[in-house]
Amino acid sequence: MTAVTADPNTPPVFYELEEHPHPEGHSTMLGFWIYLMSDCLIFAILFACYAVLGGNYAAGPGPKDLFDLKLIALNTAMLLFSSITYGFAMLSMQLGKVRATQGWLAVTGLFGAAFLGIELYEFHHLIELGATPQRSAFLSAFFTLVGTHGLHVTFGLIWLVTLMVQLGRKGLIPANQRRVACLGMFWHFLDVIWIGVFTFVYLMGMLR
Repeated sequence: MTAVTADPNTPPVFYELEEHPHPEGHSTMLGFWIYLMSDCLIFAILFACYAVLGGNYAAGPGPKDLFDLKLIALNTAMLLFSSITYGFAMLSMQLGKVRATQGWLAVTGLFGAAFLGIELYEFHHLIELGATPQRSAFLSAFFTLVGTHGLHVTFGLIWLVTLMVQLGRKGLIPANQRRVACLGMFWHFLDVIWIGVFTFVYLMGMLR
């Protein structure tokens, strides 16, 4: 600490020259929360675009003609189950069980891969029917919103596999525990977004 004063008649002002100590990983978690908030804004914009454009079919097929709710319900179940299994991975991590953590992460990855497979099948089926993004504003908004979510799930799976490798090499070191926690927040965030997609796009679309 050092004292600085411009006038000898005024009391000195003390400044700290050393930075306050920060807990390890504090900046990582803060930065990740900021990233999630920015992702919220992206999806908010995509939902808003769908709300405006979702009723413009250009004399083409609408949700009732295209959506298979049973298939979408199955897809939703895959993602919900993946969030449950990720919760078990977090519990195993807290108990210090590396193998169990890796195992639950692997199960989570399988559910995530199943979700992506069903989504790709749906996209392929729609394109075969001629319901491409260029067909109408509704389909452009639909493919952009659902496709962006699917792209996030793809990145999440890549991250998950990378994290499993890191756990195998270095175990549950503090850095890896932070990475598991960050991926958990990301994965549950995608789950919440998908619930919004399922409700707003598919269920409300079938009621129009």
